[in-house]
Amino acid sequence: MTGYRPVMSSVITAAADLAGHALSALTRGVAALRSPSEKPLHPEGEMYAGRLARYGSDSPIGVPWIDQAGEDEVTVRLSRAIGLPGRLPDVHGLALRLRKGQTRYGDLLLATTGWDPVTRHLLLPAWNAQAPLTSLLPYRSPAGPLVIGARPVDVRGYRLSWATVGRGWHPLGDLTLEMALPPEDEVSFDPVVNLLPGLQQYTWVERLREQSYAAARRVRRASRG
Repeated sequence: MTGYRPVMSSVITAAADLAGHALSALTRGVAALRSPSEKPLHPEGEMYAGRLARYGSDSPIGVPWIDQAGEDEVTVRLSRAIGLPGRLPDVHGLALRLRKGQTRYGDLLLATTGWDPVTRHLLLPAWNAQAPLTSLLPYRSPAGPLVIGARPVDVRGYRLSWATVGRGWHPLGDLTLEMALPPEDEVSFDPVVNLLPGLQQYTWVERLREQSYAAARRVRRASRG
């Protein structure tokens, strides 16, 4: 058993690299179908200023942002990953940036998935924006691997929840979109660089995400000449 963890770590890292290469290839493939001025994924979106009212937790897990009640100013972007016509199913995205005044201090990316312990880790195209969304990949937390999810409650509202992998959801807070903002081409959400308070990314998650993000950044730089 002494060598079990290093071997498993190597296997997970190799799998993440393979998945990362696949995501990078997908990003480049989609970019090839778009005009040079468009982003390869989530080409169009709606921007909002909003507020996240956190409930706090009756059973603390060691993450103050989850454990303690409070409010966060947020910038939110709603989008469709491929940008297919509205009558076709697509992977919907909700990107959220926590702010204090003009200072950003955490990004969260959610995409349409299932909601149960298994399908919450699977991307699922949806016909409309009423489907549940999750972080898909887990964060490292004192309570173990943790995912964050959101379910729409009305046109401009979402109920956020958190769960450790394989277990049930716990309420996190209410997200309200308060004011539409003009499109901002330069807004770039990055949950690896801009970590949520008290949470960390697993190394294999960083490797998986980074290759796709790097491909997207290269495409955008090339489009600008």
